Amino acid sequence: MSETVLDEWQIALTQKKSELESCQNEKNLSSCMKCEKLLECEIRDAYIKAVYDSMSKGVGGGFEF
Repeated sequence: MSETVLDEWQIALTQKKSELESCQNEKNLSSCMKCEKLLECEIRDAYIKAVYDSMSKGVGGGFEF
C-alpha cells in the first residue's frame, strides 16, 4: 500500500480549489464562466496561480499546451 504525500504546492492547490468551489456553490454556479465577476475575481486568479505553481513547483517558466 503506497501513501500519497502532498507537497506544499498540491496543498495550496487543494485549498484554492476548495475556495473556488465554495464561491461557485454560494452563487449557484457550475462554472466561473457564468459569473459576472469572471475577469476581476481574486478567488479565481488565486486558483489559476495555484494551478501553475503546482505544475512548476514554484519555479517560474512558461507552459506550452
